[in-house]
Amino acid sequence: MTFSAWKKQVPDTIRDEPLRGMRVYRVSLFASDVSLRDAGTLRDEDRTKSLADQLYRAVGSVGANIAEGYSRGTGKDRARFYEYALGSARESKDWYFKGRFVLGDEVTQHRLAFMSEIVRLLLAIIPKQRGGEIREPEPSCFLSDQDKVLENVPLAS
Repeated sequence: MTFSAWKKQVPDTIRDEPLRGMRVYRVSLFASDVSLRDAGTLRDEDRTKSLADQLYRAVGSVGANIAEGYSRGTGKDRARFYEYALGSARESKDWYFKGRFVLGDEVTQHRLAFMSEIVRLLLAIIPKQRGGEIREPEPSCFLSDQDKVLENVPLAS
């Protein structure tokens, strides 16, 4: 299902909600719908049954926290809930990565792409609400020559 096809199916009661004007919320609603199918696929495979619930809860939490934050009266309160949504979006990416062998590369790449969009949007929104910057760690602090030790480790088949 594409995002544009999905938008046509959204009921008017949701479509008319002012919160719906936030792109990050629209994408999170789409992610929630899609993740339900993905969770079903993961549930059907014995090795990934436990991932199914974790994935669905994490993705659903993104939109729920955005909606909760939108309802808050101060920027600081909104930022707190948007930060929760950010954490859930990152957690969702982790669960999608772990389910990639069952979901397949194409599905996983698609899901990781729109979850990354949610992360990018939230990283732009949160500092404006809070009135300051979010300091993301430099990628170099995670990369090191020590990772070369792992290059030749065989994966179980």
